[in-house]
Amino acid sequence: MQDVLNIPGLKVFERGWLSANNILLTDADSSTLIDSGYVIHQQQTLLLVQNALGSRPLDRLVNTHLHSDHCGGNALLQSNYPNLITLIPPGESRAVEQWDTEALSYEATGQMCPRFGFNGLLSAGQLLQMAGLEWQVLAAPGHDPHSVIMFEPQHRVLISADALWANGFGVVFPELEGLAAFEEVSQTLDLIESLQPEWIIPGHGAVIKGVDAALFNARRKLDGFIQNPAKHAKYGAKVLLKYKLLELNQIATLAFIEWATQVRYFKLLHQTYSPDISLNDWVMTMLRDLEKSKALEFHDQLIVNI
Repeated sequence: MQDVLNIPGLKVFERGWLSANNILLTDADSSTLIDSGYVIHQQQTLLLVQNALGSRPLDRLVNTHLHSDHCGGNALLQSNYPNLITLIPPGESRAVEQWDTEALSYEATGQMCPRFGFNGLLSAGQLLQMAGLEWQVLAAPGHDPHSVIMFEPQHRVLISADALWANGFGVVFPELEGLAAFEEVSQTLDLIESLQPEWIIPGHGAVIKGVDAALFNARRKLDGFIQNPAKHAKYGAKVLLKYKLLELNQIATLAFIEWATQVRYFKLLHQTYSPDISLNDWVMTMLRDLEKSKALEFHDQLIVNI
């Protein structure tokens, strides 16, 4: 838990990479949690919230976007807090109502997310009262076309989700689908620069003081992807493989390759960028790259996360 911001009622639960960070904001009137982590960690998310709130309830749950690492704990929180109000970005409300796991990316990424509901929408231009402060909701497309960020101008705090991290930003998923979105990433970075936040609470990683270094790193990474889209495709594939390994910890090599060859994003990226080799060989190439970067190890017939 991080309290480096020294803002009464604001707590940051730094969770790592399998689960997005959770931000808990409380005041005399209400309590709000922003993002709920991945389903594997849902019990830990609940315990963090319960320990912080004590006997008072969680009143509101807000999702910056609906990738599985940001909303995988929604269902458990909703079952434990029956009066919980859940707000989601409007662009995916129909998919949530119908529980369309393909439209919500869970099928395409090979990830899990228990079904949850919602009570309201989180739209750009909206103002949210949290921790006794007024937070501006801003559209932040790029990583996800429906993502939002939140800015508090008094203390100049930005909740940036996956639009900006200390060393970049999240995979630009529309680009994996063949949809142009690098320009949207650039526009979102420009928006963040215009806000000049003093503190950034990213979706993953520690709280960031100042914005200049993070923006420099993000724009450098973005320029590399724009110049070489295949580089971004490989990056996306390796992120998805590493993410699954974070979930599984270890798995038989052949079983992991078999899993990957059934996931739509891997099939799409292989067909688009490396159709001259087999899908199995392409997946193994990505795994060998992860081995070189010390993100995994091969032990006999196993792949082990490190």
